[in-house]
Amino acid sequence: MKIWAHRGCSQHYPENTLTAFEKAVSIHGLSGIELDIQLTKDGEIVVFHDEKVNRTTNGIGYVNSYSLQELKKLQIDAGSGRIERIPTMEEVFDLLENSLKNGLLLNIELKNNLCLYEGMEEKIVDMVYRRGIQDSIVYSSFYARSLEKIRNLDSCARIGILDEKVSDCLYKMKGGCGADALHPYWKGMDMNAQELQGIVVRAWLGGHLYPNKPTGTILDLGKLEEKGITDVFLNEPEVYLEGKTE
Repeated sequence: MKIWAHRGCSQHYPENTLTAFEKAVSIHGLSGIELDIQLTKDGEIVVFHDEKVNRTTNGIGYVNSYSLQELKKLQIDAGSGRIERIPTMEEVFDLLENSLKNGLLLNIELKNNLCLYEGMEEKIVDMVYRRGIQDSIVYSSFYARSLEKIRNLDSCARIGILDEKVSDCLYKMKGGCGADALHPYWKGMDMNAQELQGIVVRAWLGGHLYPNKPTGTILDLGKLEEKGITDVFLNEPEVYLEGKTE
């Protein structure tokens, strides 16, 4: 079972921040990191999950209503008086590039199923190739058309299609979205392992995010593997790989 850090180490540090990614890189045995990208009003790629900034920053409104300069003024409360800022994709690559060239994988989710970001696919593929890290990248999205664009831009790209149910992921894959992996919700495994044999299934799990306290629940990854899941995206990968709790 391969373990990925979901939005970095997002249980104990603010999600999709440089600190969350830095902590994830330090975990021995971690297969990869997952993050989310959107575009600012002036076309810059930033790493942020929600379409609106309300939940995790001191701002309000849609990400794409802010210029990069404006977005950088927003504050993310990291506790104990510490402040984080929304990182650009370039800043995250600066942090992770060496690790990506030494075996770590990065799942980039394109958050364009609600806000259609024109040209985001071209921008991210170009950025990845300029850094020479294309073999370490997995692209994913709920929006099949976006993944079709990625496949047309890079015939060798690793691509995962997102949906709640694994059967819906498979339906989209067979529909020609260009995906070579399924990314369902872990409770949406409505097919058995035999039906999924030979297919990469990277499941995303729910759970609390910083600053909410951990649930304390530790999942049996062996049972998930029996369902046909090959990889998991976890908020607390350190607990599963190193037995660490904060």
